[in-house]
Amino acid sequence: MSQKSVLLVEDEDNIALALEHLLGREGYRLRRVASGNAALEALAEERPDLVVLDVMLPERSGYEICQMIRNDAALRDIKVLMMTAGGGEIERRKGLAVGADAFMTKPFATRDLTTQIGQLLNGSDDG
Repeated sequence: MSQKSVLLVEDEDNIALALEHLLGREGYRLRRVASGNAALEALAEERPDLVVLDVMLPERSGYEICQMIRNDAALRDIKVLMMTAGGGEIERRKGLAVGADAFMTKPFATRDLTTQIGQLLNGSDDG
């Protein structure tokens, strides 16, 4: 089985470091960028299996990036997990509306995150 790749788009260093450690321990190949434009460049260079996408980013919002992924035929089947610190029901709905496969509110339990990522990457495909 080939190693799954994750693109982490997170501008907050402390959160990114924690997620890098966590995902590395789970055996995923991880690349991290810290802005919306860098995320688009990274997607153009290498197609990940999953994008873990913060909503609040410099340059472009996570919503905008998610929408761009969904509108691009070459990228649209990439799984997208959106995260936000300001996570209310409105943000969650908006994230799912622009095409996120899942949405999490920070802070979250690491176990919830790894479970969610595992589900996204290893099946439970409805369609």
